[in-house]
Amino acid sequence: MTRAWYREVQVQARGATLELRVELENRSQRTWTPATLSLGWQFFDPTTNCFIQEGTWTPVARDVRPGESAAFEVTIPFPPEAGGYRIYVSPIEPDGWAYAKGEPFLMITVEAAAGEVRVLQQKITTLRAQRWRRMRRTLPRFFSGPLRTIGENRRLIRSMARRDILARYRGSFGDVFWTILNPLLLMSTYFFVFGVVLGSRFGADQSRTGFALYFLAGMLPWLAFSEPVGRSVQVVIEHRNFVKKLIFPLDTLPVNQVVAGLVTEGFAAAVFLTALLVIRGAVPASVLWLPAILIPQLLFTLGVCWFLAALGVFMRDLGQIMGFLLTLWFFITPICYAESSLHGTALTILRKNPMFVLVRGYRAVLLEGHAPELLPMLKLWTVAIVVFLLGYAWFYKLRKSFADVI
Repeated sequence: MTRAWYREVQVQARGATLELRVELENRSQRTWTPATLSLGWQFFDPTTNCFIQEGTWTPVARDVRPGESAAFEVTIPFPPEAGGYRIYVSPIEPDGWAYAKGEPFLMITVEAAAGEVRVLQQKITTLRAQRWRRMRRTLPRFFSGPLRTIGENRRLIRSMARRDILARYRGSFGDVFWTILNPLLLMSTYFFVFGVVLGSRFGADQSRTGFALYFLAGMLPWLAFSEPVGRSVQVVIEHRNFVKKLIFPLDTLPVNQVVAGLVTEGFAAAVFLTALLVIRGAVPASVLWLPAILIPQLLFTLGVCWFLAALGVFMRDLGQIMGFLLTLWFFITPICYAESSLHGTALTILRKNPMFVLVRGYRAVLLEGHAPELLPMLKLWTVAIVVFLLGYAWFYKLRKSFADVI
């Protein structure tokens, strides 16, 4: 390793150039020679930290034994384009840049405009220190970013979700009532196949009405999950004009889908509660636990939608793949069959499925009259928050490339 210690650093701006005088002390066990050590510089974008260009290398003037020092005088010309620049000044050995191997380097932040250069900051640092600094600066945005996006654009989200729901069935005979009819027809089809043809039953209540209630309770979270997840893959492609021509908060597009799915679940829940009143004569007080299930459901769904919306821009076949995966996901979730039919390894594996926990929680609070199980719910909350944050971070990271792909 170079093991260079910066004894003296002088940085002076002269017009469109920087003049540097750097004195390095050799703290390694080897002698530096003009063939083995040089001082070089590189330009980076201070906002994205992307590499721009590399400058000339200045070799050490003479052999420098351990403990001795060598002075370098370097002139750095700037590109004609105005803007901010970050310069890395570092020793170079035959096997590469010293700073890339974790050694200290001189970092200079400057601003260039109208043929003049102004030094904003200079310091000796390391790549590890820079990574920690970026992480400390990014963490608050990592946690507050998705909530801030939803809060600041709540009116836009409400307006676009409403327009999406109305436009989906505009001009049809049933108009907006298809928002209710579609989930009813879907649930009726599954009920007929599994409840009537195959004769599936749940628990102690072996009647068809008992199966219908347990089946519909399991369908409620699935409706609010599968609809936005299935549509999120194409949501950025469908709104490509917003990507290319407008300054638009693209991260709200998946949120619109989730809100529309929540509206669909709301209509289905109203039908379910009406049926529950007619069949059982009352709604249990445990329904007050529903928000504790609904919140992680929305967080998990939105995180998945953000992830798929960004990935769908780069993988156009993802829509067809997700159709199959959602069908598979539906059948590995105990919605149309009793979870008591699962045993051993299958039950252990499928309990890891967040939708398994959601379906079990809905049935507990709506039909069984008790709170959802504590430990599975804690795990669900943890998974939902992690997926929510990572999904947003993934979308935020990739959205800068959308315009280049669409």
